[in-house]
Amino acid sequence: MLTQEQIDFYHEYGYLSVENVLSEDEVAKLRLVTDEFVEKSRAVTEHTSEFDLEPSHTPDKPRLRRLKSPILLHDLYRKLLHHENILAHVSQLIGYGLRTNGNKLNMKQPGYGSPVEWHQDWAFYPHTNDDLLAVGVVIDDMTEENGPLLVIPGSHKGPIYDHNLDGHFCGAVTDPTFSDKTAVSVMVKAGGITIHHVRMLHGSMVNTSDHPRRLLLFQYCAIDAFPLSGLNDWDSFNETIVRGEPTNIPRIEPVPVRMPYPSALRTGSIYESQTVLKESNFGKR
Repeated sequence: MLTQEQIDFYHEYGYLSVENVLSEDEVAKLRLVTDEFVEKSRAVTEHTSEFDLEPSHTPDKPRLRRLKSPILLHDLYRKLLHHENILAHVSQLIGYGLRTNGNKLNMKQPGYGSPVEWHQDWAFYPHTNDDLLAVGVVIDDMTEENGPLLVIPGSHKGPIYDHNLDGHFCGAVTDPTFSDKTAVSVMVKAGGITIHHVRMLHGSMVNTSDHPRRLLLFQYCAIDAFPLSGLNDWDSFNETIVRGEPTNIPRIEPVPVRMPYPSALRTGSIYESQTVLKESNFGKR
């Protein structure tokens, strides 16, 4: 369980790191399954509904940068979404009733790995309230050299920055007033988790080390947070509940919102959407 000090830190600064959430055995199984998907990616040369590839990916040198919707691809990932230790931490921050609104597994292999430019998750999927967060399950130790999560403490209390370029959503901050001078690295050992608020400014650099950095990301929402983009289907919406009972009463809070429209010119992943940027904050993609 989180201490009151950790809970207060999250609400004040918008992020948190927690060590030893998973066991060594759970981490070992997670690595094994993830390695199997990297091997499977040898068979493809273009992005698919499962795989997002590094530009330098080849069958001889498979470079998988994202596994899309991993909970649909393997039972281990699905079970981790419902892991009691993870849910217990999340519920202490945003309430017992929880939904999930997304999942992915981002990978930075040794010596390369696409950066993720500064952005706010809230820019992609605003809801009726901002009791949303992302949990990163740390598969490999995150160090200063292998592209750890970068955050700007306290930015979850600030504005929602412009994420549009040339009239289209691009998945990255383009606001000329933005500054990353107060950014910090979130370094956690394998088996720990990172947690960041949906409005938190965050990103990550390339991996310049000899060690991989793989992060399994689960998005959780308070059960009474409804997407402003609307619902496709009530039954499907309720299938995303991981804790608690359905409600048709959304909680509406006065939070700042920018809708992600007009839609991005490049879709499929945040990496693709961000390719339209004229330059990177973090080096070569």
